[in-house]
Amino acid sequence: MSNFNREVIHHILQSEELQFTGLFTAEPHVFVSKQNPLVGRKSVTLEDLKEYPRLTYDQGIKNSFYFAEELHITAESPKNIIVSDRATLFNLLIGLDGYTISSGILSSDLNGNNIVSIPLESDERMEIGYITTTDRPMNTITQRYLEHLNRYIENYSR
Repeated sequence: MSNFNREVIHHILQSEELQFTGLFTAEPHVFVSKQNPLVGRKSVTLEDLKEYPRLTYDQGIKNSFYFAEELHITAESPKNIIVSDRATLFNLLIGLDGYTISSGILSSDLNGNNIVSIPLESDERMEIGYITTTDRPMNTITQRYLEHLNRYIENYSR
C-alpha cells in the first residue's frame, strides 16, 4: 500500500471482509541493470529516469492502477513498457537499460546478479504486507509460510 492507493485498498478490504497485515515499510528504489549509467549514484530522481524506458508489471485484465506494485504509477514517463511476467521485466531491464520502481528488496537467489537497486528520491513509502480473510483462521501451511517470510525479512534487514 502507498499514500496513492491506501484509501481505495482499505475500502475494498472492508467491503470484502479482508484484512491487511503489514510486514514492513520500504522506501522506493529503482531496479536497473548493473550496466545502467545510473549505477553508482547514491540516489536518483524521477527526472533522472526520463531518458530510460519504464517497465511496469500488469497483473491482468481486471488490474487497476490502484493495484500497481510500482510507486509513482501516474508519473509521466516518455517511454513505457508494460509486461505480464517478471522474467520479461528483468530481461528488458538488462537489455534496454530500463527501470522499474520497487521496494528495493532484491534477491540474487531469485533474480541473479545483473540487477541492482538504487534509492529513489521520493516522499512516498510502500507498506508491504499480506491479505487474509476475516471469516476463517489461517491454515498451518500459511502460518509456516509467514514464519519463513518473517525470518527472511528479518535476515534481509540486517
